Amino acid sequence: MNDIIRKLQTIPFISKFILNHYSPFKGAGIEIDVFDLKNYYIRVKMPLLQKNRNLVGTHFGGSLYSMVDPFYMLILIHHLGPRYIVWDKAANINFLSPGRSTVYADIRLDKDEIEHIKSLADNFAPIYRNYTLDLYDESGIRIAEIQKTLYIRRKHPQPLKS
Repeated sequence: MNDIIRKLQTIPFISKFILNHYSPFKGAGIEIDVFDLKNYYIRVKMPLLQKNRNLVGTHFGGSLYSMVDPFYMLILIHHLGPRYIVWDKAANINFLSPGRSTVYADIRLDKDEIEHIKSLADNFAPIYRNYTLDLYDESGIRIAEIQKTLYIRRKHPQPLKS
């Protein structure tokens, strides 16, 4: 059964559907607009709704961060495969402007970054990668800047069972 679920999750339409129905995202009004792991790209959006509005009528900061929380990790897990451990280590959000409309985030990596990570992690030592991305509204105004630190380590080979 787990193999079937893993296989379905590699189909972009299915993965996008599952994430768009994931309770924390659905509850905050977060929607995955583009889910293209093959090309290292995910686009997320969140309209301003009653359920993600703060006391002063703008986007709630926790929902803004939730928009981007798992996606660098998902892209890395997809491209590095099961021989690597990938975890979020730290994050920081810098609020730049009040979000008063639909906000967007474009999460991108590239093949060179994946190859660089593999070379850094080749000796099984932990490495930390820092990524920065912007959240912006529908008119292109930067709403927030988010820095994420990810922990990545190549797994040690498992001894053969006799």
